[in-house]
Amino acid sequence: MTWRYKTKPNLTKPLTGWRVLVPRGGPWGDHVAADLRARGAQPVVAPMINFAATDDAPALEAALARLAAGDFDWMTVTSATTVDVLSSHRASVAAGTRIAAVGETTAAALIAAGYRVDIVPSEDNSARGLLSEWEAATQGVVPLRILTLRSEIAKPLLTEGLRRIGHEVESVVAYRTIGVPVADRVVADVLAGRVQAVLVTSGSVAQQVQDQLGPVPESTIVACIGPRTAKDAAAIGLRVDVVADAPSAESLIEALVQVALSR
Repeated sequence: MTWRYKTKPNLTKPLTGWRVLVPRGGPWGDHVAADLRARGAQPVVAPMINFAATDDAPALEAALARLAAGDFDWMTVTSATTVDVLSSHRASVAAGTRIAAVGETTAAALIAAGYRVDIVPSEDNSARGLLSEWEAATQGVVPLRILTLRSEIAKPLLTEGLRRIGHEVESVVAYRTIGVPVADRVVADVLAGRVQAVLVTSGSVAQQVQDQLGPVPESTIVACIGPRTAKDAAAIGLRVDVVADAPSAESLIEALVQVALSR
């Protein structure tokens, strides 16, 4: 059974006594761990995925050179990791090229890295949401020259949708997603029921949770960051107990808070 929780005002330290597995490290993991501690939880930071360079570096470098030269009308960015790739390559975006971010988290990463953002979906922070608002946001101009940067395993929904509308789309793999083995003690703690919740932040994380930690004990809450991730998790057989109301870390933690308060 899956519950959906709306955000409500917090009580002080409602997650006291909870150990929560945080499946990503870096700044995101640090931020989530700090928020969990503020709610009384003990975070267990155990990165389950990492990102590696694309297998086709020449194609990416060529696309970024064209981006700097102004060969594209638009660039779409679908993850904060793609922003990291842009930054690591010191990618320059021509003044006449506009940037579409798939959601608020990606937009924030772009701005923090010094890039501008021209479109963010107002409702659904996903590739589908961006596609649904595309024509209105671009005044129906067709064709546009668009660079779509993506993960190796990303579904081509946005690229194919833009092509169906009639745009000239160049789709380039910016990075690969790889699984990271978690420590044996973390696996043992989860399987023994000593972890009260596992956060699932993407389909890639869901796959690693299923492969490394499955079957997750019934007593452990499996909390997904949004409906898209929940759907991906369910598709591979991972049980989903909680779906955050919005695709953000804050909403995901609030979903756990509501479970704790309901108990």
